[in-house]
Amino acid sequence: MNATKWLVVLLTLVTVHHGDAAEPWPNGPVIDLTHNFNSHTIYWPTEKDFRHHTEFAGINDKGYYYSAYELTTAEHGGTHLDAPVHFAEGALTTDEIPLTQLIGNAIVIDVSAKTAKNRDYQILPADLKKWESVHGPIPEDVILLFRTGWSEFWPDRLAYLGTAERGPTAVTKLHFPGIHPDTATTLAQQYQIKAVGIDTASIDYGQSTEFLSHRILYAQNIPGFENVTHLDRLPAKGARVIALPMKIEGGSGGPLRIIALLGQ
Repeated sequence: MNATKWLVVLLTLVTVHHGDAAEPWPNGPVIDLTHNFNSHTIYWPTEKDFRHHTEFAGINDKGYYYSAYELTTAEHGGTHLDAPVHFAEGALTTDEIPLTQLIGNAIVIDVSAKTAKNRDYQILPADLKKWESVHGPIPEDVILLFRTGWSEFWPDRLAYLGTAERGPTAVTKLHFPGIHPDTATTLAQQYQIKAVGIDTASIDYGQSTEFLSHRILYAQNIPGFENVTHLDRLPAKGARVIALPMKIEGGSGGPLRIIALLGQ
């Protein structure tokens, strides 16, 4: 039995509780929403690249194969978690986020038609209402994922970030979509969501200098998932998501392995 089938068998034994009801996990395809970490992984212009250094790989002095590597990474790069403490003093750190907040039903709001016309597009409350006009009210306790279509540009830094330059001066040249602060406020005050994710380098758009959407959401202990991929493979509703970061004690974020499960 391959790894995917083992995962499906395992997850069929897991239930998600909504009040007194228990809903079984789906047994359909498993979609990986995570970019590989490698020398092409995109980080913020002020961060160092991912480093995967070989300590040993080969036949050792006892005659059998052995490999071991050392990795170096910033917390915020590639597909990663933003813990609320990243922009909210005293909020949850990476290790403090409840697992129940990282696992659950997901919805996908697709704004790719708008971002195709404007790479600085900010997702508006009207985009939430448009989704609801088709699919019904946004349910409570969901993981909300925004699809901008930006993952199609990965790992081209120029296309993805708007600049291939590095260093502090490059930050002013970033151009990619994000969540408008009004939408962040709406989500924080009018909805009950577990987490928010996006397929760009930041939940705030590239030209943001105040990072208000980060501050608004994270102050309410709503974590963020950034640089997510393959959202085009998910339905608008009906997927389940598991988003497990490296458990860094006191961390402001960390590398994230996020997957979606489809089917009933």
